[in-house]
Amino acid sequence: MKIGISGFAWTSDFKSPHLASLPAIKRLGLSALEIPMFDPRRLPIEEIKLAFESNGLECTVCAILPTEINPISPDRLIRKQSIEHLRGCIHATAAMGAKLIGGPLFAPIGYLPEHRPNAEEWNWAIEAFRSLREDLERAEVTLSIEPVNRSETFFLRTTAEAARLCEAIDDPRIGVTIDTFHANIEERDICSGIRLLGPNLKHVHASENDRGPLGRGHVPFREIVAVLKEIDYQGYLMIEGFGYSPGEGKSPGYLWADPHVSPDRLAEESYEYLKALLAD
Repeated sequence: MKIGISGFAWTSDFKSPHLASLPAIKRLGLSALEIPMFDPRRLPIEEIKLAFESNGLECTVCAILPTEINPISPDRLIRKQSIEHLRGCIHATAAMGAKLIGGPLFAPIGYLPEHRPNAEEWNWAIEAFRSLREDLERAEVTLSIEPVNRSETFFLRTTAEAARLCEAIDDPRIGVTIDTFHANIEERDICSGIRLLGPNLKHVHASENDRGPLGRGHVPFREIVAVLKEIDYQGYLMIEGFGYSPGEGKSPGYLWADPHVSPDRLAEESYEYLKALLAD
């Protein structure tokens, strides 16, 4: 297992100036930075690739779908447009030198129609992800679908639902991201969820229950790391917390983070905590 950190610690609108953080991330000992992606056309893709190469860091991507992109929409044209958007995200991921793109890629955050997921929506999701097989293969990219909690989606909330979706898609390049913030809400037992996924677990967002520095809250990271070792998980522990940057109005931490916890402090404290757990 390697440890990385999400760019969401600093910003949700990643631009060229944010690349200045890479040397400090490398010096800290982290192996990767995860790039937030909303619209791949707005990212400085070539600059990102060159900066990561020159700093000896790996790159992963967390994609959040814009409100007009929805693979499970009842509108056929929106579903078609959404598949093209996902293809663009995959190609941008590869162009940045990344090998994994994850996120709640089945629907936009906050898409909450007043019904339970139905068979049509389930089949539309399967169809959308199956249609990406050749793109993922050519790009040599893994796609990791992230369940999120009930205030953010109605469609895919638990590891059991995600495992069933992966089984239906049946593509070795498509798996699941566990985000411990969401799992802390939706799973009765996070470790049982990890065991259930087994080799379908492609990525882990290590996130405290308040999105602050790891180890300060009540997410059972010691037990989570132990079960990840048990299943021989070889992917990333990607720290996903929010630091406070008063000049970053588009950062999640601008609204929610502890004002005394900067992104750099969040990164350092969380890294040291995970490193100690991995060495235990």
